[in-house]
Amino acid sequence: MSLALSGCGSGSDSGQADGTTEITFWDDNGGPARTPVWQHIIAEFEKANPTIKVNYVGIPIAQAQQKYDTAIAGGGLPDVGGMTTAMLSNLVAQNALEPLDERIANGALNGKLNEQVVATVRGTVPDGKLYMVPMSTNMGVFWYRTDLFKDAGIEPPETWDEFYAAVEKLTDKNKNQYGFTIRGGAGSIAQMLEAVYAQSGITEIFDASGKATINDPKNVAALEKWAGLYKKVTPEADLNNDYVKMVAQFGGGNIAVMQHNLGSYNDHVKALGEDKVAAMPVPKSDSGVHAIVSNPVAGIGVFASGENKDAAFKFAEFAASKAMNSHWAEKTGVLPANTEVSDEPWLKELQHISAANDVLNAPETKVVQLPYYLPEFNAITKAESEPLFQKVLLGEMTAQAFLDQLAAKLTEAQAKYKERTGS
Repeated sequence: MSLALSGCGSGSDSGQADGTTEITFWDDNGGPARTPVWQHIIAEFEKANPTIKVNYVGIPIAQAQQKYDTAIAGGGLPDVGGMTTAMLSNLVAQNALEPLDERIANGALNGKLNEQVVATVRGTVPDGKLYMVPMSTNMGVFWYRTDLFKDAGIEPPETWDEFYAAVEKLTDKNKNQYGFTIRGGAGSIAQMLEAVYAQSGITEIFDASGKATINDPKNVAALEKWAGLYKKVTPEADLNNDYVKMVAQFGGGNIAVMQHNLGSYNDHVKALGEDKVAAMPVPKSDSGVHAIVSNPVAGIGVFASGENKDAAFKFAEFAASKAMNSHWAEKTGVLPANTEVSDEPWLKELQHISAANDVLNAPETKVVQLPYYLPEFNAITKAESEPLFQKVLLGEMTAQAFLDQLAAKLTEAQAKYKERTGS
């Protein structure tokens, strides 16, 4: 159930007879892929801070939220722990975490954390405070077949007009070749939102009055164009595409472009070969705004119940430093939160990470913060909306009607949230 390096008990002693301070760190994604990364970071931290000993506990990702909730209810929280913005709102609502704004502002990380990533962390809680030190994030991209583009004499598109023209040109149904594969099944709404907001250039999910912007006329027009890809430049089977089916189709060799995030890189390389696949950013809007929807941010939180908050923060700060954040990002294939990592040679050598990192740190980039903090958000954007999106693809429901319904549900959920939190 857990992987321990130096003891697996939660909590810690305030100080040992030899002057050593012990802190306990819970890794929220413990396992063969991540544990060795933390082993290295902990070893480097203890080398730099010989009076602090870190007890590591690795928790499988599927059990992390429950493990934290159980410890909050019954005692036994660690001093410091890994988490993502997906669970942050729940932990803050239980007063489990220490706000870190002042510590970060007065420490070595001041001015070195990507502002868009920091804004995503602040946007998940009612008071807008930083309850974790951000380590990394992800980004949606278009994966494309470099060989098919080259054979067709097409450069990777930089505008939406170029994108639509490219996927049409790369479609030859007589040869069972398609320019795109659209996600019509499970998980479709997040990718639809990414494409719609990127085209419209709208940068807020809610306007100043709390009304959802998803049914703005620019978004409606964008969805009409996006849904129009189905069956025109995509296989008909895409209606039921989830992640596994979409990746399998792309890996089968007859699809030119697919939409996903950086995390699917290894799947594509395994299926197609490193020389045949690359990533291109989701294009800018016609207004020049590069609107990208937020992805969950991973980071480290300091627990309010801990007796060694100074040592706990010191560890979190060290993990997010240039050298350690670089190691973390390189080994886990994510975008680093520390902007100093952008100069690292390894990052420039990985085309997909480098391209996404350039976008994340560009001045024209605006992150559209998805409201992960709304308890209803998952239900609204999954079970309630995915079947309706399929109707849009089939032409059985208009984009306007679909987005009107989605906007009404999000607006209602936002109003209830503001009422509950007084924000």
